[in-house]
Amino acid sequence: LARVDDRVDPDFDEALALEVIERGSAVHCVSAYEGDILVLGSDGVFDNLFLDEIVDICNEALAVPKPGAFAPSHPQILSQIAKRIVEESHAKSLAGRGGYLPDTPIGRGGKMDDTSVVVGEVVEWTEAHSKVWAQVRKQREWRNMVTCGGMNMDNITCRSCQRPDVDADEVDLTRHSRTSRTESNPQGGTDSGDEEDEKNCTIQ
Repeated sequence: LARVDDRVDPDFDEALALEVIERGSAVHCVSAYEGDILVLGSDGVFDNLFLDEIVDICNEALAVPKPGAFAPSHPQILSQIAKRIVEESHAKSLAGRGGYLPDTPIGRGGKMDDTSVVVGEVVEWTEAHSKVWAQVRKQREWRNMVTCGGMNMDNITCRSCQRPDVDADEVDLTRHSRTSRTESNPQGGTDSGDEEDEKNCTIQ
């Protein structure tokens, strides 16, 4: 529906499209806890991969949690999981030996489709995290002000000012986790608020 408008179909009626979207949409609230892995994906993912296949991909990349204080996963690991999910989704449309097509939730071979996926981890948001994100945003805003943003007037990549940027999705927050904040406590103990926050770490 999103790809169709009056440029493609002169008889396109936006009201009908919106009605279908509204009737077919739903909002579900679920609880999430610190350390939970969230996988958000388009139908290009979930039409081609079974849930247990996605779980296996995550388990293969993530280390087994150790007893004690929680330690967030490195962003690069989450990025690798996302890339692996996309690759495995596309592989379902490739025939194997003897022309065999793999099984998918919608049948053998799945479907060739654009594929989007986001992989994240539930962590406690602290003041240290806020400071890190503020620095990343400030760096990006400043770089955009003093450069052409990587494209010149002819919409061609500008090599003179295009530099590797800090990807907000790749910022390592493990150094700013609740664990590091607790270790810096001069009293040598933990804040009672930390335990309460851990119990109430939910997404709604």
